[in-house]
Amino acid sequence: MGRLVLGFTRPKNPILGMELAGEVESVGKDVTLFKPGDDVFAFTGWGLGAYAEYVCLREKPRKSIAKDGMLATKPANMTFEEAAAGAATGGVTALRFLRKANIETGQKVLIYGASGSVGTYAVQLAKSFGADVTGVCSTANLDVVRSLGADTVIDYTQQDFTEGDETYDVVFDAVGKLSPSRAKRPLRKTGVYLNVNRDSGSGGGSPEDLVFLKELIETGKVLAVIDRRYPLEEIVEAHTYVEKGHKKGHVVVAVA
Repeated sequence: MGRLVLGFTRPKNPILGMELAGEVESVGKDVTLFKPGDDVFAFTGWGLGAYAEYVCLREKPRKSIAKDGMLATKPANMTFEEAAAGAATGGVTALRFLRKANIETGQKVLIYGASGSVGTYAVQLAKSFGADVTGVCSTANLDVVRSLGADTVIDYTQQDFTEGDETYDVVFDAVGKLSPSRAKRPLRKTGVYLNVNRDSGSGGGSPEDLVFLKELIETGKVLAVIDRRYPLEEIVEAHTYVEKGHKKGHVVVAVA
């Protein structure tokens, strides 16, 4: 499926990367939302191109986010590295899914894969919606998930949350590694099950979602988790580390 989008025999765009943060260098004559010198963060869409010193994006998506990408003014309290770390994909994805659950104050929400790109944002967003949040992760990531505000943290190497007596209003598999039958075991009868692998295409977000996240970030309710930083010259090492599947939050590549 990836070849259909990215190219059959070779990449349509040899420059990879879908998330970025940087400064606007120039704008088209009809652009009104941004001006040269503005600090922005963005999702490039399936056109990729973020691993470069320059990339061209539309002011507003013409057809879809997946095709045209989206951008917004960078949160004032974030560095460029922090702004590039997942908000435009992991954050927007977590927001889209959690909104489906219509979370109310006091409800119990479980996030499986709470230390990943989507999971770290999902924990913080669920807390900002007033939920009592349980995060599930590995031993090495327990402290990270606690620091994000999770009320309870479960080490899946030591405890199977599906076998306990606790029940939840929302179970969100933020990494898509649980079978639906297992994930639904602790779900209340009126509960909502969410799986990031279902309808998880990045085309479902919007620039308004990015602005919403920006506002939460600037009020201190959401922050980015960065595991490691690499210069562009070490991008192979960066990808190798990510592909091991053990990163905490995000890995950032500094292009310039």
